[in-house]
Amino acid sequence: MMAVSTPQREAEVAQDALHAPDDRGRRERGFEFGLLIATAVAVVVLAVLLIDIAIDGLPFINSTRFTEYSSRFPEEFGFRSGITGTLSLMILVGLLSFVIGVGGATYLEEFAPNNRFTRFVEANTSNLAGVPSVVYGLLGAGVFVFFFSLGRSLIVGAITLSLLILPVIIVASREALRAVPNALREAGLGLGATPLQTIGRQILPQALPGILTGTILALSRAIGETAPILVVGALFSRRSDNVPWDIDDAFSALPIQVFDLVKRPQAAFQEQVAPAGIIILLVLLLLMNSIAIYLRNRYSRSS
Repeated sequence: MMAVSTPQREAEVAQDALHAPDDRGRRERGFEFGLLIATAVAVVVLAVLLIDIAIDGLPFINSTRFTEYSSRFPEEFGFRSGITGTLSLMILVGLLSFVIGVGGATYLEEFAPNNRFTRFVEANTSNLAGVPSVVYGLLGAGVFVFFFSLGRSLIVGAITLSLLILPVIIVASREALRAVPNALREAGLGLGATPLQTIGRQILPQALPGILTGTILALSRAIGETAPILVVGALFSRRSDNVPWDIDDAFSALPIQVFDLVKRPQAAFQEQVAPAGIIILLVLLLLMNSIAIYLRNRYSRSS
């Protein structure tokens, strides 16, 4: 077999080089089209679900749903205890998880030595983000309800949900702290500030928008969780309101009420009352996220 001459080989290489960008362009366009299709499918499915819930639940929503307690009769049913319980839970969960999560992330990222114990904590923190939520409910029931004898109370539900979302907040906060340039740390230390002053006055304000983004995602998960608070003793119905400082009392929540409504044999509860509860829960979620997004954007502009 005759060897290909050098000029002929160079011509073939040049021809391949001319066609290579076209091949890459086709692959990139195909990949973009696949991503567009996946996004469109997800948006369509979500839109269909929201429209179906809105058609069933919106006609049922009136002032009674916010002022009355639960009832055996669909037309008299209200979500007052679920709304106040959910708001109380989210206030407590937000305070506990934000303070502990940001504090833990700051220590791991800025102060913790690089040794086996630190790497062990980091690995387990990432793994805990994927643990099923019911496991946290069993942990809360075993440790806080029975071992510490706190009972099936609002504070136990708040601690359990805080444990559930802490890994997400810690991981997101560490990434936000890691994104702050090291030059800012060196400048603070070079001007005579202590490490604590540098982190508190320079690093954390710069990382706060990213930290708030992770907190928004974590709280969005917590507000809709049913299994953890169901295991620790959340009630479907109670004839009193929860407030954040009434932490040793029993509590209810909107996800628990919706969970119970869809199991009732009456069609009106399943077809009207439950969708109305879902809409109210979504409205609370949007309000909570709107406040958090406003704070994030405000700190982004100020930093």
